[in-house]
Amino acid sequence: MDVQDIKNRFGIIGGSPLLNRAIDIARQVAPTDISVLITGESGSGKEVFSHIIHSLSARKHGPFIAVNCGAIPEGTIDSELFGHEKGSFTGAHEARKGYFEVVDGGSIFLDEVAELPIGTQARLLRVLETGEYIRVGSSKVQKTNVRVIAATNKDVFDAVSSGKFREDLYYRLNTVPLKIPALRERKEDIYLIFRKFIADFTDKYKSPSLQLDDAAQQLLINYSWPGNVRQLKNIAEQIAVLEKDRNIIPQSLLNYIPDESGHNLPMRIEKNRKEEFSERDILYKVLFDMKKDMVELKKLVVDIIQNANGQADYSSHEQTINQLYRDIDAPHNLGNGSGEHNTLTIHQPQKENHYREMDESQEIEESLSLFDKESDLIKKALKKHKGKRKLAAHELGISERTLYRKIKELDLN
Repeated sequence: MDVQDIKNRFGIIGGSPLLNRAIDIARQVAPTDISVLITGESGSGKEVFSHIIHSLSARKHGPFIAVNCGAIPEGTIDSELFGHEKGSFTGAHEARKGYFEVVDGGSIFLDEVAELPIGTQARLLRVLETGEYIRVGSSKVQKTNVRVIAATNKDVFDAVSSGKFREDLYYRLNTVPLKIPALRERKEDIYLIFRKFIADFTDKYKSPSLQLDDAAQQLLINYSWPGNVRQLKNIAEQIAVLEKDRNIIPQSLLNYIPDESGHNLPMRIEKNRKEEFSERDILYKVLFDMKKDMVELKKLVVDIIQNANGQADYSSHEQTINQLYRDIDAPHNLGNGSGEHNTLTIHQPQKENHYREMDESQEIEESLSLFDKESDLIKKALKKHKGKRKLAAHELGISERTLYRKIKELDLN
């Protein structure tokens, strides 16, 4: 069975080289009996690959069970995996078989294996090395013939370094590492998968078909999808059921995609791009730069005033002072959003004849309206990039999705 046959059988969509490589590794390792450690982000499809490995193995007619190690309380995990004897602990009213006994001759998928307690890890290592285990509350050694397929969304090597995961168990499980690519790492597959989900849900709920325009498709592809395929499927179902306008535009799509302008959901539009700053971070940076300019201006004024015999020597500072005045008056300066103005009063001595006369007291007003300045920044960025919103968003240091929202809020259409 080749890679395409496996895709058809298990409903896998996409042609990404990373995805094809992962499927090919699963296909090659399946006929063997060695342990496999599947790594990948939550929602990327790790359990699907465990089914591929089991279904293509010699154990395909044997039992298969998937266990979420992170969902079982620490006090009962040993009983769940290895079983217990009657009266071995409070509530153990009868003997019970564990998963390793139930799936003898088959395969067990241990999802989130990095969540196992250290003591349970030692018992699992013994099963992997000798096939032996002991029920809780018993002294009798039992044998099992089970193939272990493990998975985690954590960096197990870091867990080993911090002492939270046994190093010997890590190397025993990681005989063949299998990494499932995140959805954002195979952007060419995102729209194909979305279309399949939409077709499935419109058929399931008997709703009209819908289409995404080019801009909405690009927004869909550029989103980082922290929840991977599972998140994409959920959003496709919401749109299929709730959206009245069946021609989806970016503004419609933004109603379903979470805002990722904060720190928890970073946007990655370009490869190797640094995590974007939020709008608040950008505004704070501008304000701090303004404050720095004001401090420098005051220092220069003090230096002039304190010149020898109180005479102003403008010849060495005029260009710098004038530049600072222009910076303060420039429309890109921002304030605290209150709409108020700060006034800076500078007392200057009279300049010599070859300089223009300046008033003894000059007032410079600085607009501190966030609304006006934010609007002005966005207009400048759009004008610079000739209306190309993706480039403008990159220039502003915000996500394309956030730019769409800001254009709508500030009525810049």
